[in-house]
Amino acid sequence: MKAIAVYDDGEEPVVIDKPRPEPGAGEALVRTLRVGVDGTDHEVIAGGHGGTPTGEDHIVLGHEAVGVVEDPNDTPFDRGDVVVPTVRRPPNGANEYFARGEPDMAPDGQYHERGIVGAHGFMAEYFTSPAEFLVEVPPSIAEWGFLVEPASITEKALEHAAASRSAFHWDPESALVLGNGSLGLLTVAMLDPDFDRVYCLGRRERPDPTIDVIESLGATYVNSNDTSVSAVPDAHEPMDLVFEATGYAPHAFETIEALAPNGVGALLGVPADWEFEVAGGRLHRELVLHNKALVGSVNSGYEHFEAAVESLAALPESFLTDLVTGIHPLDEFEAAFVDDDTTIKTAVEFTAYEER
Repeated sequence: MKAIAVYDDGEEPVVIDKPRPEPGAGEALVRTLRVGVDGTDHEVIAGGHGGTPTGEDHIVLGHEAVGVVEDPNDTPFDRGDVVVPTVRRPPNGANEYFARGEPDMAPDGQYHERGIVGAHGFMAEYFTSPAEFLVEVPPSIAEWGFLVEPASITEKALEHAAASRSAFHWDPESALVLGNGSLGLLTVAMLDPDFDRVYCLGRRERPDPTIDVIESLGATYVNSNDTSVSAVPDAHEPMDLVFEATGYAPHAFETIEALAPNGVGALLGVPADWEFEVAGGRLHRELVLHNKALVGSVNSGYEHFEAAVESLAALPESFLTDLVTGIHPLDEFEAAFVDDDTTIKTAVEFTAYEER
């Protein structure tokens, strides 16, 4: 079968031939439909994140996948079911985090991530997976199923943010999303039904397709070239929730100033090492005297995937078609990895979906 991989000494993804996997006990064989491309894929390709499976010189890319069960192999699925795989797997047998059903809370070294670190990904014509790591998706959103994984990341972050406010009555009305990449835009769309006012901060200038998407959702675009995160309360209003999806390290500290009293910031971006000065005492006071909180969040669990399926099914198709700017066949896969001002979200298509 064909797969898209990157070699340890490679600088670009390439198509390679690999044997079609055979499902083991408790595993299903899945025929891949589409696999999304995101910033993590680019980091893996550049060698700045992740790592190849032990004893191999390459890793098959892809962690945002949707496929169709080809061989249920005595799992609870039926042939033709549409499924999305979760990402984390136990590294060397189960550990306490997987035993509790909380692989997303495992620390470094206690997991592999398919397509990222220690295990091949889903960017191939077929893949196998234990049934407990497959989430069923309704056929109506099969073509958008590769968005379930990023949506699950948002689901987890919002759950943890709300949990940090669960000790008192918290009725948020305003939200600010930092970052107008695909995850930021997806989050804006997911927040829209639950918040009276949603803002999205980015550094792009008009005309720009991401700004068009933000405003089509009824949200307000904030240009960071004109308004810093810290200045958002004066320019607009203090925020009950800030969702950081940029990986720009100063934003974590500026988030504290952007929050309203009792507000919470969810940090998802992973910055490079960077030393800089902050007003530590003032920010500490803000957290304490105004009951503010910051929570970090990475990866997601099975229940977040299930919630993401529901959220994705509720999003307007017009938004999804604006968000996804390119679906590329295997023989043109390079186009899915092009990152320019016209690109928002892309995917590689291995097989077109046909409902059975």
